Amino acid sequence: MASVFHKLIVLRLLVLCCFLFSCVPQWSDAHPLKICKFDQIYQLGDSISDTGNLIREVPIGAATAFARLPYGETFFKNATGRCSNGLLMIDYIAMDAGLPFLPPYKNLDAADFEHGVNFAVAGSTALPSQVLAAQHIFSPVTNSSLDVQLDWMFTHLNSICLNSRDCVEKLQNALFMVGEIGGNDYNYAIFQGKTMEELRSMVPDVVATIVDAARKVIEVGGKRVVIPGNFPIGCLPIYKTAFQTNISAAYDKNQCLNHLNEFAKYHNEELQKAIHTLKQEKPNAVVIYADYYNAYQFLLRVATFHGFEREKACCGTGGKYNFNMMRMCGGAGVEVCSHPERYMSWDGVHLTQQGYKIMAAWLVNKIFPHLLCHF
Repeated sequence: MASVFHKLIVLRLLVLCCFLFSCVPQWSDAHPLKICKFDQIYQLGDSISDTGNLIREVPIGAATAFARLPYGETFFKNATGRCSNGLLMIDYIAMDAGLPFLPPYKNLDAADFEHGVNFAVAGSTALPSQVLAAQHIFSPVTNSSLDVQLDWMFTHLNSICLNSRDCVEKLQNALFMVGEIGGNDYNYAIFQGKTMEELRSMVPDVVATIVDAARKVIEVGGKRVVIPGNFPIGCLPIYKTAFQTNISAAYDKNQCLNHLNEFAKYHNEELQKAIHTLKQEKPNAVVIYADYYNAYQFLLRVATFHGFEREKACCGTGGKYNFNMMRMCGGAGVEVCSHPERYMSWDGVHLTQQGYKIMAAWLVNKIFPHLLCHF
């Protein structure tokens, strides 16, 4: 028993060191998720994990900045629809599991879906767009909310399963990522003038929608489901620019906005309560909360220790945080920093490849023991 425990500790240290010290894109057999022997990974979510769905949506997709350089410049040397200069957390998770990058569902003609599918769409919301519209919140980018993505997933599963029993068999070694999702529900509400009280009133519906999606995934045959929480949004350049103030008490020790981070923590606490209830309801499934909030806090500590740029966006222009909502990354005349690997934020909203790499390391290290995979 002791040898197994020691092996687990060594593996956890290895994965953390490998992520932090540039073991990309080569991976060794020591990576923990390979032990799980996942056959597929299925991803639902938004721009944190979209690998190319939004840019294939009509009419707006191809016109978004994510469809052109400098997005994708570091790893792919071309835009793939990923909202970063390179890889995302789901890319690192797939590599750690020994699987290929997840193809976007919208790339139906060219993709190989044997090892999973990515249904995430940049700009998507947890709540359906019509539900948000009833609250006078407009979804400006896409209507492919979580319910739409679930429909895509079920359509795909119906195409590969003979019946429900066959689906359960085929999905027994699959990993499902339900999110991160819900962040845009709040983003749109905040930037469309909703108060913090109105924002908090949205949380029960957003959380219930996310957890209900996880429930449906389990009912169709999912055995291992990861549900991520929200980022500390008060640390992002987009919010720090919009709510910049000279009141020192408005900021925490990391120079993040307290009121926005407190809201993110509230969402995450309610999500964890709902996940606890779901685990009791579905005892035969492994359901895990992925702590994106503290993964980001870990990234802040790493950035401080290594002297990375924590405040400014790499790709942007203007102000203390190199961010301007009217002149965002990909726009005419908007410059890109020379060394994005020394920056946390790529465009003021999304992280650089290096930022996602460090967060993914922390997350895999935390999640792996709870997946109950066997040696």
